[in-house]
Amino acid sequence: MKGFKHYLRAALAVLLPLFTAAANVQADNDSLQFAGGRLMSSVTLSEPPSVMLPRMDSVDISLITCGPGSAIYSLYGHTAIRITDRATGEDVIANWGIFDSSKSLFVLRFVFGLTDYQIALEPFNQFFLQYAATGRWMKQQLLNLTRKEKWSIICAIDRNNLPENRVYRYNYFYDNCTTRARDMIESHVDGKIEYAVNSSAKTSYRDMIHQWNEDSPWARFGNDMLLGVKADSRTDFRQQQFLPDSLRAYFDQAIVVSHSGEKRKLVENSILLFDPSVAQAMGYIAQPARKSFPLSPTGCALLLLGLTLAVSLIEWRRHRILWGYDLLLLTADSAAGIILLAMVFSQHPTVSLNLQILLCNPLTAVFLCPLIMRERKQKAHYYWKVFAVCLLLFFAGNIIQHYAEGMNIVAATLLLRCIMNLWLNASKENQP
Repeated sequence: MKGFKHYLRAALAVLLPLFTAAANVQADNDSLQFAGGRLMSSVTLSEPPSVMLPRMDSVDISLITCGPGSAIYSLYGHTAIRITDRATGEDVIANWGIFDSSKSLFVLRFVFGLTDYQIALEPFNQFFLQYAATGRWMKQQLLNLTRKEKWSIICAIDRNNLPENRVYRYNYFYDNCTTRARDMIESHVDGKIEYAVNSSAKTSYRDMIHQWNEDSPWARFGNDMLLGVKADSRTDFRQQQFLPDSLRAYFDQAIVVSHSGEKRKLVENSILLFDPSVAQAMGYIAQPARKSFPLSPTGCALLLLGLTLAVSLIEWRRHRILWGYDLLLLTADSAAGIILLAMVFSQHPTVSLNLQILLCNPLTAVFLCPLIMRERKQKAHYYWKVFAVCLLLFFAGNIIQHYAEGMNIVAATLLLRCIMNLWLNASKENQP
């Protein structure tokens, strides 16, 4: 059980960058609530709409989109809703990206997709400074809303912020801080929001994520290791809105069609609130430093293949298997296999059916001890044949799943070990 916990912690190290991508704030929720837990202290929800609606003329509601940061967890941006009352000077952010990593069993709950996130309210200047300090651009889309729609959204956010409604079950692709902001706006407009959809554009969840992590090869590797076949399925326009900048782009072209048939643009105007390149040029913030492992996943995989070829050459010359090398390879393989097996039971979407489990195979953990014992006696174990078949199926799986960078090279490396063991040890057993 202790070893299993280590495997789960290793899984979290890979999962966290992906599944907290749009929720990059870890904080005590109580410290982020203000104005008595209310969205706007100057608004009284008990007042009838006839009294409150005229006050909405001084209220602006905007969608805020934040760009990627240098930290792994911030690669995919963030979304929030800004409410500004020009009459009172109140400026508030509704942020659905808050989680508490100090809660008990956080690691286990996160790995299995049982993590709870919540909404929190904070002053806009606090929110702005946090993102500006890390060199992330920030764009604002002022929404073209009626008095009634503004009032409806304010009331809904206030209800959402009640202690009994605050928490929700986070799901990176289907229910995150971006989709929560979208749903809040969509549900409270007078009519329906229609989006400009390019039906010829074909993209998958994996493709969309790759647009944002191409400069972070090891983050991409971790994501692709855990994402399975479903991540390569074609997405529709609504599914694509899980990413902050995708929702921003869709909002830019969207129109609101009222119940009476009248049409208006959803976004009144768009502005860039913060440009990190300008701030860096003026010396206000430092250029974020990107530290990464010097070798790419492909480079590491080729290094492993080269080392394995060298070991195999030594074995061929000595006509003897170096069982210690296989012990190292198969131990690492079985550990990765146990992590992928755990993902089968996860509530995270797109991770349950992952053909990379044929390579990072949990069966290896079962056969590891008897296999190594036979190798020490220079005898072939039948699991090498089973593993070879799994690896061949893995190669065939390239047709329907995009594998993590370098994994085909790793599969070729392990297939070489299968061949060497079956050839050398089997030839010894056949000797008279």
